[in-house]
Amino acid sequence: MKTTRAPLCREEVESRNELFASTRWMTVLKAGDSAAASAHALSALSELCQIYWRPLYVFLRKQGYGREDAQDLTQGFFAHLIETRGYAHADRQKGRFRSFLLGAFKNFIADARDHKHALKRGGGMILAKLDDHAETQIARPAKWQTDEVYDREWAASLVRQALDRLAEECALTGKAELFRCLMPRLAATEGSGVPYEEMAQQSHLTVMTLRRELVRLRARYRAILREEVRGTVGEDAEVDEELRYLCQALAAA
Repeated sequence: MKTTRAPLCREEVESRNELFASTRWMTVLKAGDSAAASAHALSALSELCQIYWRPLYVFLRKQGYGREDAQDLTQGFFAHLIETRGYAHADRQKGRFRSFLLGAFKNFIADARDHKHALKRGGGMILAKLDDHAETQIARPAKWQTDEVYDREWAASLVRQALDRLAEECALTGKAELFRCLMPRLAATEGSGVPYEEMAQQSHLTVMTLRRELVRLRARYRAILREEVRGTVGEDAEVDEELRYLCQALAAA
């Protein structure tokens, strides 16, 4: 069962977009250099954890942990990370949040074999349950190593977050139906996906209008995806390399 969240107003969306690059991982890294954690940095870390808990959960499930144990350990890890300021030990020379998080998680799991760090469900960071389709994906025979599964799920989480943001923006401009119509074609090649003629009949728009709107949505989607990646790396120069790597991880799936 998925939780529902209240839609953002236009001012909230615009504020989030403007501050996005400066309120995520770089903010957390800077806070790690100081003696005291700022509320701003903890808020940024909490937001990152809420978005990217799923790759860690899937990582544990692929290692053979049961559903409830994986949820407890993932929640416990995020609580431990925030309470102990574990991010202060992040290597700024290896500034990707993705890499830091998996390394810290592996250490936490190794330590949890001797100490009870796991939190019971209901009071932790995980705000949504995985749907049955996701659990089916986890149960399939593994074709990848657990680290590769983690990277694939990380890339999928970035894509979901970018699409959610784009959907919110379209809803605020009265184009929610247009987004739902064109979303299957956002990442599709020109020769695949629902034919434009069929979409035109469903949306009561011309094929030319649909093509024009798709170009605009694809451009905005790419920009948002870059912002999402930028929020998880330490330097602007790392964005393109991280994007290429994550695209390769998705393609391998």
